Amino acid sequence: MTQPLSPKKRLFEQFARVAKSLASANRLELLEALAQGERGVDALSQASGMSVANTSHHLQILREGGLVQSRKEGLQVIYRLAGDDVLRLITAMQQVAESHLAEVDRIVRDNFESKDKLTPLRREELLEQVRTGSAMVIDVRPPSEYAAGHIEGAVNIPLDSLADRLDQLPRDQEIVAYCRGPYCMLAFDAVARLREEGFRARRLEDGFPEWKAEQRPVGGK
Repeated sequence: MTQPLSPKKRLFEQFARVAKSLASANRLELLEALAQGERGVDALSQASGMSVANTSHHLQILREGGLVQSRKEGLQVIYRLAGDDVLRLITAMQQVAESHLAEVDRIVRDNFESKDKLTPLRREELLEQVRTGSAMVIDVRPPSEYAAGHIEGAVNIPLDSLADRLDQLPRDQEIVAYCRGPYCMLAFDAVARLREEGFRARRLEDGFPEWKAEQRPVGGK
């Protein structure tokens, strides 16, 4: 006769459900998109480059793992992260990978650190600059992501419109750019372009989701 599982074993099996739902690059990308704000399946499909059917399949796995929640809005199903603790879980996973996987360290060093030698601005530093007005903060994500939530006081200048809006930027202030998170290239590219044009520019150390997760001032929905 099979012995019943101990409470500890049963708990570990549930924890493994969460881990299993994270075990996909496509699902991690969907979580990054949802960290910017809630979205429908069609929008998530466009953001991830997957078909609607494949996107729905991955979202169902994330929901079963307790990482996302959904609601109906007319004919649409709208998804959101289950909580800020989901973002902290992803961040912890990324930090462990950077610390202990040589390949991750190499990718970060060759593709991110090499692109910007200046130390990025820490969230605490940016908060002080926002309070004192000593810097202009620009959000280089698409308008829909900015509308869903952004750093309070930030101006939305999507990367693809930056060249046309350079005359709106101050020459006597530092410009701080941010985007979706530590591995989002939008802020790297924006800062590089601004420096080419003679602006003093830096990027935030990560992105809007990390700022919001720390209960810092936000605007938008």
